[in-house]
Amino acid sequence: MNYGAIAAELLDRIRSTHPLIHHITNWVVMNDTANATLALGALPVMAHAREEVKEMVGAAGALVLNPGTLFPELVEAMVMAGTRANELGVPVVYDPVGVGATRYRSQTGERLLKELHMAVIRGNSGEIGALAGAGGVVRGVESVEGVAHPQVVARELALRRATVVAITGKRDILSDGKRVLGVDNGHEMLKTITGTGCMATTVVAIFCAVEPDKLIAATSALACYGLAAERAARATRGPGSFRSSLFDELYHMTPALLEKGTRVVPFA
Repeated sequence: MNYGAIAAELLDRIRSTHPLIHHITNWVVMNDTANATLALGALPVMAHAREEVKEMVGAAGALVLNPGTLFPELVEAMVMAGTRANELGVPVVYDPVGVGATRYRSQTGERLLKELHMAVIRGNSGEIGALAGAGGVVRGVESVEGVAHPQVVARELALRRATVVAITGKRDILSDGKRVLGVDNGHEMLKTITGTGCMATTVVAIFCAVEPDKLIAATSALACYGLAAERAARATRGPGSFRSSLFDELYHMTPALLEKGTRVVPFA
């Protein structure tokens, strides 16, 4: 399978349809995720009020749930929006920020998975390990210890929850419970600024808005995002210039660049 060609076609689809991405997300990254959405050619909206989330998600191509700055009203809005998204067939992409760090975060993660169907769960190795009950240590919102066998954990959690699981790291590991893929695009500079994982989740949601095969959508998204990071790092002087360059490279990403630069590894 030519994963680069598939990713390129999906990027072209995004640029021609401009899907609306509804975010219920954390306040630390809201501006950056909105700008990443715009840079790729989609439309961002940050709507958190329970009074409007059902209506807003009805107009969206995908819904992002990111409880990074967690409080009860936010959780209730997520449940309301996610329930409506499930009813309408709008894909829900969940970022389990900080799951495993506190009891409240872990309980929230369990509730969201129990009450909602997620199209994709995207997290770091510590978060996914904690969510799956497979190990992993999270301090604050950062992974300090990942899972020993990410391919196994991703496949088993995806199978158990009927979803796609994406564990991002040096090599991103994705599974839908049957297929397992690795994405080797990315750069170490992504670790130097906050919000890069959250932006990765947003990019996954953008691709999910235009592609029904969510494993292919998430894989293409992480290849696109990782390639943009690689290109941004070439001329960077440090975290500040890298952040700006990352937006520029997402904006200037073309189907031709993505087709040539995508590095995806299929596993048996």
